[in-house]
Amino acid sequence: MARRITELPEVPIRPPDGHKGTFGRILVVAGSRGMSGAACLAGLGALRGGAGLVYVAVPEIILPIVASAEPSYLTIPLPSDPETGALSEEAVRVVQTWIAGKDAVAVGPGLGVWPGTQHVVVWAAEHIVQPLVIDADGLNGLAERKDVLKKAAGPRVLTPHPGEFARLIGTDVRTIQSQREELAVRFAAEYGVVMVLKGHGTVVTDGDRVAVNPTGNAGMATGGSGDVLTGLVAALLGQGMSAFEAAQMGVYVHGLAGDLAAKELSQTALIASDLPRFLGHAWKEIQPRS
Repeated sequence: MARRITELPEVPIRPPDGHKGTFGRILVVAGSRGMSGAACLAGLGALRGGAGLVYVAVPEIILPIVASAEPSYLTIPLPSDPETGALSEEAVRVVQTWIAGKDAVAVGPGLGVWPGTQHVVVWAAEHIVQPLVIDADGLNGLAERKDVLKKAAGPRVLTPHPGEFARLIGTDVRTIQSQREELAVRFAAEYGVVMVLKGHGTVVTDGDRVAVNPTGNAGMATGGSGDVLTGLVAALLGQGMSAFEAAQMGVYVHGLAGDLAAKELSQTALIASDLPRFLGHAWKEIQPRS
């Protein structure tokens, strides 16, 4: 039986003499035509998570959109299929080049489900040595190839919502929701990953430990919220937190930002792009002197 964890890990220290490299270089592989916002939100989540440098790698066809959304991250053009507007298989070669020197990687938000995308995701899940967050279409791309996780070259954090988890294990959402902790713990133990099963009372587990998140609200049930979380967890991994601790801390702070945003804006009016703006307030709640 998994041990229940209720205490949060310590917030990563930011030494006075720290520099950009001290706080992690993050690579986010995301986006496709019509879903450029997912890449932008993941990049913002990483920046507000404290990362020193954030690189957002997207299909070249949408790079101008993503680059214009936020001047604080860097952008990398990846080979794309002009018909689908998504990554082509050749993108793997470019990603391999840019992975060098990065401290953590995230893949999945807004990629779409296409052969080129699946090729990139499966390669990344197996071969990237850095800690890797896999979300959204990254998870969908793994549904038929999830066994590569057992051969993963580094730590893996998976962040599915119930529908994505249902596709991943071949069941339905009702079954997932009726056995959230049990199924998440079982999957994490079998595949050697950290599972973040999103939803009311998000479950975080590595198969040995399990934490149920107390923050967050129904206003966060809006497109793009999970993309912010993906970048946030990647940023914490890049600052040296373990996979389980980065996931637990990321989920807590993400939910707290949503609670603070809802208090000011209402749950009804809350949208995903509000969350990065309130992450700073959330960090101050946890670490008032920061």
